[in-house]
Amino acid sequence: MIDTHHPPGPGGPALPPQPLPWPPAEAERAAASAEAVFAGPDGQLVQRRWDQAAGAVRWEDQPAVARFPVVPGRSWGPGWWWSATTGGHVMHGSVAMRTQLMVLDRDPAVVWLAARPVRLVWRDPGDGRPRSWVPQLFARYADGTGLLADCPAVPDAGGIRALRAAQIVAAACTAVGWSYRRLALPGPVVTANLRWLAGYRHPRNAGTPGLVAAVTAAFAEPAPLEEGAAACGDPVAVLPVVFHALWTGRLDTALDRPLHHRSLVGPGKPAQTSEHDRNQGRERSAR
Repeated sequence: MIDTHHPPGPGGPALPPQPLPWPPAEAERAAASAEAVFAGPDGQLVQRRWDQAAGAVRWEDQPAVARFPVVPGRSWGPGWWWSATTGGHVMHGSVAMRTQLMVLDRDPAVVWLAARPVRLVWRDPGDGRPRSWVPQLFARYADGTGLLADCPAVPDAGGIRALRAAQIVAAACTAVGWSYRRLALPGPVVTANLRWLAGYRHPRNAGTPGLVAAVTAAFAEPAPLEEGAAACGDPVAVLPVVFHALWTGRLDTALDRPLHHRSLVGPGKPAQTSEHDRNQGRERSAR
């Protein structure tokens, strides 16, 4: 087992900085012996080989293994995102992470979300010392595979340590059929549009069956948002249903342009993951 509590102490000549990235073979060797640290049934941290734990542990049930820090002087601290995917709250530690939660929450292939459920530990390919990393996000896909992700506010956030860790974590995920990504933030217009639609993500905005049918018919062919909504009745009652349908993907519009009353809204694109498949995935994750 990799000893994460008593790493080798300092001493000896410093190794010269290693180039980025690690040679793929070295990264894969380090990842092959990686271990996972997570909460056991009694709440105590346990450590197991990653290739054994990845498929055996219900990461959906795991609490965070590390808290998000509260940094004095920073205008933003940890918070909670209510997830339409899980029906519960998911913790986040930054504006960037909240944005990525919002993006994944709308992804029809995602059936569960969790924050920081695992710490990965490995031996550094350069000096052999124990290294560890806690990915910020876990997502479960409808096909059963998983995603570990980090949410940098800028591409080089975390410096060399983060970029090297990303390479090892990505190799460890690939080895078990998962994926790892440092998620790039969407542009400001897309983010603003998604934030607006997210305000209507709760199922209470889904509308009655009759109103849903009317909205679907009104936008069977692309039409301006205002005109299509007015054709269905009182916009005060109709617009939340339209925005909810845009959130779920039943309707579609160009999110790379500011959303306004003349935006063209049409039928949603066929999703690779059906709502039936997504519901089944949610049920498996909730068991």
